[in-house]
Amino acid sequence: MNNNAVHVTLPGLILLNQSAVGLKLRHSHIQSAQSGNYLSSFKGRGMEFDETRLYTPGDDARNMDWRVTARTGKAHTKLFREERERPVFLSVDARAAMFFATRGAFKYVQAARMAALTAWSAQRHGDRIGGQVFTEESGVELKPEHGHRAVLHLLQKLVDGGPSGGQNAFAGLDQALARLVHHARPGSLVFVFSDFRGLGKAGEFSLMRLRRHCDVALVFLYDPLEIQLPTSGRYRFALGDREMSLDASPAAAKLHTSRFGQRRDALAEIARQHRMRFIPCQTTDDPLMVLRESLRTRHSNGAPGVYSAAGDAGIAGQPGY
Repeated sequence: MNNNAVHVTLPGLILLNQSAVGLKLRHSHIQSAQSGNYLSSFKGRGMEFDETRLYTPGDDARNMDWRVTARTGKAHTKLFREERERPVFLSVDARAAMFFATRGAFKYVQAARMAALTAWSAQRHGDRIGGQVFTEESGVELKPEHGHRAVLHLLQKLVDGGPSGGQNAFAGLDQALARLVHHARPGSLVFVFSDFRGLGKAGEFSLMRLRRHCDVALVFLYDPLEIQLPTSGRYRFALGDREMSLDASPAAAKLHTSRFGQRRDALAEIARQHRMRFIPCQTTDDPLMVLRESLRTRHSNGAPGVYSAAGDAGIAGQPGY
C-alpha cells in the first residue's frame, strides 16, 4: 500500500473540494419533526407536494392521500418537500479496526475521504457542517457552523484521527450514537461512517431515536477479506497498532464469512426498518462514486440511496486520490 492508502493528510482532504463539485446533497430528503411528517430538502422556501407512499404508524393523518387510498385499498400518505437550509452532521469512526485494509485504502481513510467530500458539498450549498470523531477511548464533537473554516476544522480532526488535548466526553460506537441523538438538531442530515463492529442494542436504539427527527445515512466500511478469507493457512497482519493472526482453515473461513454476512445484513435491516440510507463502501471503492450513486438513488422503502443487503456491496475501482 502507498502512503495515501494508510494516512489522511490535510492537503489531500482539501483537494477533494474540487471533486465534490458534482456531489449533490440537495436531492436527499428527511422526514421532518418540526412541521409534521413530510419530506424536506436543503435550501429555498415554501412547501410542495413530493410523492405518495404507503402509510406507516406515526404518519400525520392530516396528510393522508385519500384518492390513492381509495384506488388501491391501502392507506397512503402524502409527502411534501420543504426547501430550507439544514445542518449536516458527520460522525466518523476512528477505532483501531478502522485502520485496516488488505487492498485499496484503510477503512478509516475511506471514511475520512467520504466525510470530506460530504462536508465540501454541504459547504458549497450553504449548509452548516458539524460532526464527531471517536475512538475506543475518547471522542470529540464539532458544533455545526457555516463556511470554509468549519470544513477545515472538521478536516483537521479527521487528520488527527480523533480528539486532542485530553478531550474525553464519550468513547466507542454506542456512546457516539447516543451523543448524536442529543447533538444533531431536528432536521439535520446525519452520516455515520463506520464498520459498525460492536453495535449494540443501545446503539440501535439511538439510531432509531435519531431517525425520528433527522435523515440518517449508515456508511458501512469493509475490506474484501471480510467477505471471503484467502486459501487455507495462517496469516499475520496489523490491526491498528496490534499484530493479529488469522486462521483461514475451511471451517474458520465459513464461520468468518457467515458472521460478516450477518453483521452486514443486520445493519441493512436496521436501515430498512427505519428508512435510513445503507451505503456499503469497500476499501477498494472510489468514495466519490459510492456517494454519487447512493445519493441519487431512491428505493421503494422511501429512503433515498438505500442499497439492498443482497445486492452489490459497492462500486469497484481503486480510489484515485
